[in-house]
Amino acid sequence: MTGSILFCICLAYFVVAYYGYGGFLSRVFKVDPKRPTPAHTNFDGVDYVPTRALVLYGHHFASIAGPGPIVGPIMAAYFGFLPALIWILVGCVFVGAFHDFAALVMSVRNKGRSISFIMERLMGFTGRQLFLIFCVACLILVVGIFSLLIAGMFVEIPAVATASLLFIVMAPMFAYCTNRMGMKLMHASFIFVPLVFLSVYVGNLFPVDLVKMFDMSAANANLFWLVVLAVYIFAASVVPVQWLLQPRDYLNSYLLYGMLGLGLVSILVYNPEIKMSAFNGWEAMTADGNMTAMIPALFIFIACGACSGFHSLVASGTTSKQIDSERDMLKIGYGGMIMEGVIGVMALVAVMAMEPAQFFELGKNQPMAFATGIASFSTALGIPEQYAKIFISLAISAFMMTSLDTATRLGRFLWQEIFLPRCIDKDGHEIELDASKLQPWRKTITNPYLAAIIVVGASILLATTGSAASIWPIFGASNQLMAALTFLGITIYLMMKQSKWWIAFIPMVFMMVMSLWGVVQVVQQQWGQNLVLVTAGVFLIAMAILMILLGISVMGHYFRAHSRGIKLAVED
Repeated sequence: MTGSILFCICLAYFVVAYYGYGGFLSRVFKVDPKRPTPAHTNFDGVDYVPTRALVLYGHHFASIAGPGPIVGPIMAAYFGFLPALIWILVGCVFVGAFHDFAALVMSVRNKGRSISFIMERLMGFTGRQLFLIFCVACLILVVGIFSLLIAGMFVEIPAVATASLLFIVMAPMFAYCTNRMGMKLMHASFIFVPLVFLSVYVGNLFPVDLVKMFDMSAANANLFWLVVLAVYIFAASVVPVQWLLQPRDYLNSYLLYGMLGLGLVSILVYNPEIKMSAFNGWEAMTADGNMTAMIPALFIFIACGACSGFHSLVASGTTSKQIDSERDMLKIGYGGMIMEGVIGVMALVAVMAMEPAQFFELGKNQPMAFATGIASFSTALGIPEQYAKIFISLAISAFMMTSLDTATRLGRFLWQEIFLPRCIDKDGHEIELDASKLQPWRKTITNPYLAAIIVVGASILLATTGSAASIWPIFGASNQLMAALTFLGITIYLMMKQSKWWIAFIPMVFMMVMSLWGVVQVVQQQWGQNLVLVTAGVFLIAMAILMILLGISVMGHYFRAHSRGIKLAVED
C-alpha cells in the first residue's frame, strides 16, 4: 500500500464518521435550528456576535489547530506509524470530535458561558472553582510557551515576522470593509485572501531581521519580539472579536486550506512509498533521545489530532458566543476536529516516506519534518521544494499566532469568572448576575483590561524566566487531563438529561487514566531535579483527584435518586 492509497482510505473514513457518528451525536444532543443561540439573545457587539458559518469555522479551526496535529503524530511516529494512525482514526472520531462538539453544545445551551459555568451547574461551586483554576494555569502556560516559540521563530526565520505583522494589519482592514463599508464577505475575500498569500512572498523579499538591521544579539531580538507579542495579544484579548480576532483567524484559515490543498494534491500525484515500519515495539527512542514507553506516551503526544482539552475552552469560550444557528454546531464543533484528524494523517504520510535514519533526525523538529516531507512531494507538481517548504513553515507559524491570541482571550475570560459569585442556587437555577451590584473588589479584579494584563504579564514572566520551558514536558499530560475533566462534565450532563451517558463515560475513564499516568511519570522522572515541574505535576494530580471525587459524589447522587424513581434534570 502506498501513502496516497492510505490517505484516501482515511479521508473516506472521516467522511463516513462525520455523517454517521456526527449525525448520531446531533440526535443525542437534540440539535434544534429553531432554538435561538446566545449570539442573538446575548448580543453585545463585542463577544456575542452572530457569525456566518464559513467565517466562524475559519476562526474555530484556526484557533484549535496550531501546530498540534502536525507535531503530535510525528512525535508518536517513533513507535511506528500504525499505533499513531489507529489512535488518530479512533480517537478523533469517538473521543476528540465528540469532546469538542459536546462542549460547544453545552455552552450554547447555557448562554454561551464557559465550560466552567456548566461545571458549577453539574458539580457545584467548588467544582467550578477547581476547574477554573486548573484551566487558567494551563492557559498561562500555553501563552507563555507559544510566545517563546513564536518569538524564537521570528528571530530564526525573519520572513515569518514580516508575514505575521502583515496579517495583523490586514485583519482590521478586512473587518472595516465588511462591517462598516457593507462589502459582501465573498467580495472582500476576493481582495484580501490573495493579499494573505502575497504577504508570504513579501515576507521573503523583506524579512524583518532585527539581528542584521540593528546589530542586535539573538537574545535581545527574542526579548523585543516577546514585548511586541505581549502588546498584540493584550489587544487581541480585549478588542471586539469582529475587528481583530475573527477576521485574522478567517484570513489565516486560507493559509491552512492552501497548505492542506498542497499536501493533498502532492500526496495523490507523488504517490509516496511507505518506508517507515508499522510498529517498532512497546518502547522506542523518541525525539528527546530517551527510551519511552508507548503507553501512555502515544495518547499524550497526539492531542490535537485525536483529543485535546484546550479545544473545550475554545468551543465554550469564543465559538459558542458566535454561533448563528444550532445547525452550525456539528460542522464547526465536530467537523473542525475531523479536519484536524485529516491533518494528523497527512503529517504521518509526510514522514512515512522518509528513510528511517532521515526521519530519526528530522523528527526532532516536527514542523520542519512535515514541511520537508510535503515539499518533497510537491516536486511532482513542478513546485520547487524550497518554495514549498517556506510556504508550509509560514503557514504553521501563522497558526501558532492564532492559537496564541485565542488562548490569551480565553485566559482573560476565565480569570474574570474565577472571581464572580455563585451563578447557581441550591435548587439548580441560575442566579442572574447584576454587575452593578458586585463588590468593589470584584469589579476591579474582573475588569477585562486588568484581567488581560494579569494573564499576559504572568505568561510573559514565565517566558522570560524560562519557567514555561521547564514545565513544557508536563503540558501534554495536563492538556489531556483537561479533556478528561471535560468528559466528566459531559457524562454528568447526559446523565441529568437521561440520555446515553455511557458514550462519554468510556472516553472519560480512558483519558483520565492515560493523562494521570502521564503526569505521574513526569513527576517520577523529574523528582529531585526540577522543583518547578514536580510542583506543577503534584498540583495537577491533586486538582484532578479532587474533581474526580466530586464527580463520583455527583454521579452517586444521580444513581441513588434514579433508584428511588426521582428524576434529576439540568436546565438548558
